[in-house]
Amino acid sequence: MTVERAARRAPGAEVSAWRPRVAGVTEVFHAHFTEYAYPMHVHDAWTLLIVDDGAVRYDLDRHEHGTPLDTVSLLPPHVPHNGSPATPGGFRKRVVYLDSSRLGEELIGAAVDGPDLRDPVLRLRVGQLHAALAHPGDELEAESRLTLVGERLRGHLLRRVGPPRPRRDPGLARELRELLDARVLEGVSLAEASALLHAHPAHLVRAFSGAYGIAPHRYLMSRRIGRARRLLLDGLPPGEVAALTGFYDQAHLTRHFRKLVGVPPGRYRAGARRAPQGITRPGGR
Repeated sequence: MTVERAARRAPGAEVSAWRPRVAGVTEVFHAHFTEYAYPMHVHDAWTLLIVDDGAVRYDLDRHEHGTPLDTVSLLPPHVPHNGSPATPGGFRKRVVYLDSSRLGEELIGAAVDGPDLRDPVLRLRVGQLHAALAHPGDELEAESRLTLVGERLRGHLLRRVGPPRPRRDPGLARELRELLDARVLEGVSLAEASALLHAHPAHLVRAFSGAYGIAPHRYLMSRRIGRARRLLLDGLPPGEVAALTGFYDQAHLTRHFRKLVGVPPGRYRAGARRAPQGITRPGGR
């Protein structure tokens, strides 16, 4: 797979995204937003985030967090979160999305309890990882730096792992989530889910929203947008991506993609098919 990049400007937004040839990395995403606010959504990957300018405030598992410049934020998969500028000039961020297997599911609870890590060494290593990911041909360096980052992340999280704490994940909500995960492309109506799970539709919605902090339709849309991002970075046109990810048509994809990513899918996909240039490569480990 070749490295592919999307980079374009929209009012108040600059976005660059690509898929490097590095195992365990599903996407690299750089963005500058001045006004855009993410609604509640989920990813099926670990979100490793650093902020270079400004600050972000976000809610994770119903608790508010922030990202000062010296912080590394690690948001776990499948846990709803949002995000908005916490400073007048917005924020500039760099994100690496890590495959869900890169860090074990047993560490999700620890990440929920403390997603913002104050660790200068980790912050430096994440920056070095981004620099290596930006240059095709430097995959071995990127893999090496990712290994060091992963080791340090696991160290932080393992120190927090204690007795399993109860999660708001009652059986009915979990069953609906499993049904949505199995039907990401074709979808499922509330009436069908109600019949399959033997529960009143209103009770289903309340149970899911209460357990996960996000409505069932938003959860499903987040999963579809995640798939659409990967296909767009593989070079597929938005119309084809819409058909492959469960959207009614391209307009339907565009409306939800813009809402969750901040730019329309065509703008996200467009641009030179190479990693961004001009990134300062920090020296040393």
